[in-house]
Amino acid sequence: MRITILVAALAAVSACSPSIPDSAAGVGFDDYSEYESRRQASAAAQTGATAVPPAGAMSDEVSTTAVTTQPLSATTTASADDTDSETLARETQAALAATRANSSQQPLRANPNNPAPETVETASGISTENDFDAVGEARSIESDAELIARNREQYQVVQPTALPSRSGNTGPNIVEYALSTKHPVGAKIYSRIGINKQSRFERNCAKYSSADRAQIDFLANGGPNRDKMGLDPDGDGYACGWNPAPFRIAVNG
Repeated sequence: MRITILVAALAAVSACSPSIPDSAAGVGFDDYSEYESRRQASAAAQTGATAVPPAGAMSDEVSTTAVTTQPLSATTTASADDTDSETLARETQAALAATRANSSQQPLRANPNNPAPETVETASGISTENDFDAVGEARSIESDAELIARNREQYQVVQPTALPSRSGNTGPNIVEYALSTKHPVGAKIYSRIGINKQSRFERNCAKYSSADRAQIDFLANGGPNRDKMGLDPDGDGYACGWNPAPFRIAVNG
């Protein structure tokens, strides 16, 4: 009797207690893909947006059954290697054509049957002209004697003749005058009179291109005894600073 009452009491208590959810359900225990699909479907239902397709889904645009099969063109089917090969072949043909145009000779293509190239040997040793044996074979003492005799027959001696004389009056010879004097520049030998001698000297000497020309003109007009143009104000017999020393050195050393 007591057992029956106890069982009935436990049944009544169980009926009054709320149900406890299954703690085994949730993200940590269900498949993640299914959980993500349910979560996205719930979010789409709340916002009115289209649900994101689950992972691995494929649209009709890329489906093999939805795409119409069309033949590929020749350009599409050509691979990158084929394109590079054609380009290289065209460039090679163009280079060969340019070579033929420049040398007018066909280029030699690589072939095991081609003849071997000509071997060029580098010269070594002394030349034939410096080789006594080679010279001895080509020439002899008799032939050299004949060559010397022929050269002597063609040899001509030109006898010296007298130097040509100068015609006409060429003016004073400053070299002869330099060698006939011995005094240095600035030593007064001849008397000079007049006023403004320095200014006349500078003005008149500026007309000559060189001191040699001034000395020639000075001697041609009465110098060294007289100085009509004022070219020798110090009376040394040398006009416009002309110096006889280089001529003396050239002769006497």
